[in-house]
Amino acid sequence: MLQRLMTFTRWSPGAALLRWLTAGLCLGSITANLYLYLHSIPMPGSVLALQALAMLCIAWQMLLSARSIALRPQELADRMLKVQESERQHLSRELHDDIGQLLTAAKLQADWLYRRLPADLQEHCTTLRKTLDDTLANVRDVSAILNPRQLTSLGLEASLRAHLLRTLENTDVLWSLDCRQRMDGIPQETAIAAFRITQEAVTNILRHARASNLIVCIQRLPEGLSLSITDDGQGFLATENLGDGGQRGLTGMLERMNLLGGSLSVDSQPGHGTKIQALFPWAPRALERANASKTP
Repeated sequence: MLQRLMTFTRWSPGAALLRWLTAGLCLGSITANLYLYLHSIPMPGSVLALQALAMLCIAWQMLLSARSIALRPQELADRMLKVQESERQHLSRELHDDIGQLLTAAKLQADWLYRRLPADLQEHCTTLRKTLDDTLANVRDVSAILNPRQLTSLGLEASLRAHLLRTLENTDVLWSLDCRQRMDGIPQETAIAAFRITQEAVTNILRHARASNLIVCIQRLPEGLSLSITDDGQGFLATENLGDGGQRGLTGMLERMNLLGGSLSVDSQPGHGTKIQALFPWAPRALERANASKTP
């Protein structure tokens, strides 16, 4: 997006015309001043007006440049997130199509060997087959985490439920997904952001929180899509400014929310669990579609 913005600025007819006009006015002003100086002629009002017009064009160009520079950090962050999603999808395809196929071929070869090996060697081959099965399952899980294809086909609710089931299946965490409304008609960027924030929150819970219970709630509100993630883990001391707390996961959540114009709050105290609340505002172009899908 940043590249497209820079290309648009570079080749915009209005911007090019303003640059050429400014250059022409400056050149005309210099030429007129040089002529008056060489002929010792007093400066007339027309030359002063020419210089004033040239200064106004320069000031206008500086103002446009300042506005463009002010927009670049947000555009750059947007571009970085899109590149990140693109790289995740590419890596997911590589894992699923290339490494997954190689592991499947190796598993078939191990099965072939198992049927032809003597009994005293079959036990070792069984261990090899189990290792290949576990590795293939892990590769498929990582591929699904990197690129949740069901977001497009099944929607946000099914994607969140599948992710929670897959991620927390072999843990002691009891979880529930509270979704009392239909989640179709949600813009893709909002669905991806909600999924990634939930994904990061669940990862943090498994790594740091030592929680026993997790509740994820998604709900349609008139102002946008609401996401709430609550756990009863050990909690932490949340800083007032999430971006300055040194927590990369929370910083990534905040960046996604800022790009969508939403809000993110974290309520946590040591020993009292954590509650993350996010509100994704409806985009004007998606508001009518979201309202049409609001009824169950």
